Amino acid sequence: MYKRIILLFVLAISIFTSSSAKEGMWIPLLLNQMNEGEMQALGMKMTAEDIYSVNRGSLKDAIVHFGGFCTGEIISNQGLVLTNHHCGYGAIQSHSTIEHNYLKDGFWARELNDELPNEDLFVTFSKSITDVTDRVLAELPTDLSEKDRDIWIKSRIKAIIEEEKMNSAYDLVIKPFYSGNQYFMFATETFNDVRMVGAPPSSIGKFGADTDNWMWPRHTGDFSLFRIYADENNQPAAYSETNRPYTPLHSLPIDVGGVKSGDFTMIFGFPGRTEEYVPSRAVEHIVKEANPMQIAFREASLSAMDKAMRADEGVKIKYASRYASLSNSYKKWIGMNGGLTATGAVDLKRAYEEDFTRRVSINRRYPATYKTILPAFEAVHGEFEPVNLARKAFYEVAYYNSQLLRYLRSWSMWYNASVDGGIQEPELKQLQAGIQGFFSSIDLEVERNVFESVVEVYVKNVSPENRPESMASIEAALSAWDRSIFTESGAWEKMASTSGKSALKLLKKDPLISLVSGMHAFAGERINPKYSAYRDQLDSLNRIYMQAQMDVFKELKFYPDANSTLRVSYGQVDGFNPRDAVTYDYTTTLSGVMEKYVPGDYEFDVDSKLIALYEARDFGPYANEQGNVPVCFIGSNHTSGGNSGSPAINAYGDLIGLNFDRVWEGTMSDYHFDSSICRNIMVDARFVLFIVDKYAGMQRLIDEMQIVNRAEEDSQQSVPPSEKITN
Repeated sequence: MYKRIILLFVLAISIFTSSSAKEGMWIPLLLNQMNEGEMQALGMKMTAEDIYSVNRGSLKDAIVHFGGFCTGEIISNQGLVLTNHHCGYGAIQSHSTIEHNYLKDGFWARELNDELPNEDLFVTFSKSITDVTDRVLAELPTDLSEKDRDIWIKSRIKAIIEEEKMNSAYDLVIKPFYSGNQYFMFATETFNDVRMVGAPPSSIGKFGADTDNWMWPRHTGDFSLFRIYADENNQPAAYSETNRPYTPLHSLPIDVGGVKSGDFTMIFGFPGRTEEYVPSRAVEHIVKEANPMQIAFREASLSAMDKAMRADEGVKIKYASRYASLSNSYKKWIGMNGGLTATGAVDLKRAYEEDFTRRVSINRRYPATYKTILPAFEAVHGEFEPVNLARKAFYEVAYYNSQLLRYLRSWSMWYNASVDGGIQEPELKQLQAGIQGFFSSIDLEVERNVFESVVEVYVKNVSPENRPESMASIEAALSAWDRSIFTESGAWEKMASTSGKSALKLLKKDPLISLVSGMHAFAGERINPKYSAYRDQLDSLNRIYMQAQMDVFKELKFYPDANSTLRVSYGQVDGFNPRDAVTYDYTTTLSGVMEKYVPGDYEFDVDSKLIALYEARDFGPYANEQGNVPVCFIGSNHTSGGNSGSPAINAYGDLIGLNFDRVWEGTMSDYHFDSSICRNIMVDARFVLFIVDKYAGMQRLIDEMQIVNRAEEDSQQSVPPSEKITN
């Protein structure tokens, strides 16, 4: 009894924290009624309308969805966009050649005419947000299945958008919030002429690479610069040499006054996906089953690659990018499990559910579904879990770890289509055109070792009824691998020039093609339908449970889960104590870069020019009070995937940093936020300016920016940027 009382006390503290200023991804439209007071109590000098307004320029008008996968912010009245180096990586890579390796050496456009266009890269502004819940859910029948309900709502959303389009110059999208209990419409404007302006070399932009990924202390200058171009009327337009730099409604001043512990910070961007309100059973499944299994797959795969990469430099070159990609999620899952376990997330959720059940049981006004919702979720999730594990395992084997199996999916699809509908000659030629490039990018011995390792994990973790016959045993799978034309060195070359009929004959008797086809057929017929059916049931239960929580816990403020729409999170600059006897400061400096420096190392090498600037102490106006250049800092802002590139904004609305990561211990924040260890990692704006100015010599870019120093300004000058900036 005493233990339960203590747990409930901890829960009460947790609930108070969860609704406090340090947790949450809040809808900008609702800041005035839900958050403004708390934000100002933390030190914010702005109003909610300074952040979000449809009547005048506000902070939202400087925030863009970069490429649909990251966030960027406008930092000049000429449409200059700042985002992460890893967000701009694809564009940087696309312009890189052996002669001009911009990934290795960096890129800086000395003049406007030198800025490089990027096919398919775009940025999107959120022009307005409108609550359309009543319109979407009006007259919704109550007796629909989850599938039919979804169809009905999609039809209603389509009708609303068609109606609104007649009076709007913008694109419109309606998205569900609070698990489908509320709906908001976003008017957006997309610009497709986005040009690359500047990027530091990878030794700065990716300093620390895989080793430092998700870790603190961090010393990575993870930034790049782009520019939005518009037509002569400042409107979106396809790329044209006659386009000119876009003039924004608002751009962010950059504060070089520095940050200190306790300073107010705000992150403004497009977080991707969180699941903060799922019951304890779902989180327990993640901690005890899903994450450990996925970690085991990646551990096996990465170990096989690492051994080969250490032994052969050529293999290292081929697999460095693949290794980094797989390692990213691997490290995240480990950190997530560590954080969820250390903070007792499952027990806290159980105690919360006990309180929910108690409140519902003593109050007759609540619907009967509230009393049965948690037992119903428990029952459905119990049936869902083995199917979920089988589905995750299928993707780990067929897509994520084995490059050859993923590649052969295209060949198996061609084979099946040709058997059913006649030989598909254009598709065959396309496959043949790419075969040489694929096999030159892999090492068959490494691929076999990876395959053997992940199949062992697959057979161990997935019950026989949830895997195909071709994966009945490790021996059967390896036999199929070893007898395939695609795994015999040089034999695959026959497929590059063979006729359609010959290709059909070869594929018909190829055991690895049969294995791949069998895996996909089994997943499509036996796993995915079950998964979708259970997922529909869980979505329905989650919607009811979300509404129930908001009804039962009236004293709490609930923020919606992230769904790639514009959000605000806020907190403070703050260090933390991740474990016993370990204390992390809130900031790192250029001295730390030099401490990690390993000449020639692909993760920790340091550019000679940066070394020279450091040794000469040539820091310009970007040094801190101790005479060093700050590189990164951390804060208690709630962030997720998609927040990469989001601006870190101070109390006055100035840019002070650039969000790019979370600390390892706090990667659990997509499911459970704990303000004691959840920290987001930001590049200090002073380091960005130091690199642009002193390292790259890009004075023309510095001249575009509005640079302020809040530490030196008196209170009369400290006014919100919306009152200072004119464009």
